[in-house]
Amino acid sequence: MRNVRRWAGPAAAVALLAVVIWRLGTGPFLAGVKAVDGRALLAAGAIFFLTTVCSAWRWTIVSRGLGLRLSLPAAVAAYYRAVFLNLMLPAGVAGDVHRGVSHGREVQDVGRGMRAVVWERGAGQVVQVVLTISVLLVLPSPLRSSMPFVVVAAAAVVLGVVLAGRVRVRGRRSRLWSAVVADVRNGVLRRQALPAVVVASALVLVGHAATFLVAARTAGVTAPLSRLVPLALIAMLAMVLPSIGGWGPREGVTAWAFAAAGLGASRGAATAVAYGVLVLAASLPGALVLVAGWLPRRRASWHRSLRRANFRPEGAADA
Repeated sequence: MRNVRRWAGPAAAVALLAVVIWRLGTGPFLAGVKAVDGRALLAAGAIFFLTTVCSAWRWTIVSRGLGLRLSLPAAVAAYYRAVFLNLMLPAGVAGDVHRGVSHGREVQDVGRGMRAVVWERGAGQVVQVVLTISVLLVLPSPLRSSMPFVVVAAAAVVLGVVLAGRVRVRGRRSRLWSAVVADVRNGVLRRQALPAVVVASALVLVGHAATFLVAARTAGVTAPLSRLVPLALIAMLAMVLPSIGGWGPREGVTAWAFAAAGLGASRGAATAVAYGVLVLAASLPGALVLVAGWLPRRRASWHRSLRRANFRPEGAADA
């Protein structure tokens, strides 16, 4: 069952991607790749750097709230590496796991290192959902008629979380819940942290949406920004779902959203593909960070192996 749960998300992403290719053909995918040019790559690289700095800033804030030291330059480098790994490996979370474990080992507390990553990403997604709902309530989109129901459902979830927080539980569950509440309170909700976390998360969302708009223009979409911004935010929500290196839900949801908005499913798929190519290219510095961290460990391992090979116990030569 554990293996089934592990591969269910990636399998669903592959199936969704296969359905999109079956319905639209490979034309939109090839068009999205061919449309990417130097100007789009430069713009995406600059935006990606700013969003990465904001994401790393958010991570340092949450980590310090949990009592972990983390400098901004180190966080930026680790974030680049994490995004690159997320895009290159299945499931799309391996980079974040590596980021949390590596930081935890550096501070000699892997548990807290992982929790800092979880709460940092969770805070970003909460801000993303709130801002997305707010924009979709105002601007026209395929989901506008459903937004009142979404607001009610979101309010019900928030109320449920608040009520759950007030329910007293005993034993191990009580200790676990107390630890979760303490982490969130110290890492995200404390007075010095909350405004910065919200601002950083909002800037990250704006950066991702701007990259999506660059991809749309690159793919030849000429619709006004008032129509494209809601579609970008809908696509951003789809990117939270399990995927194969970011591929799958993004293409399916974007194709549907563009079709529902009257812009054409093929244009939507081409935009999603162009976005994927731009983000992958912008994340390539993460590969350099990965190699830079791997080489010293490899060199140290080689030296240890060499010393063991040259080691001779006393008297071994006489024997």
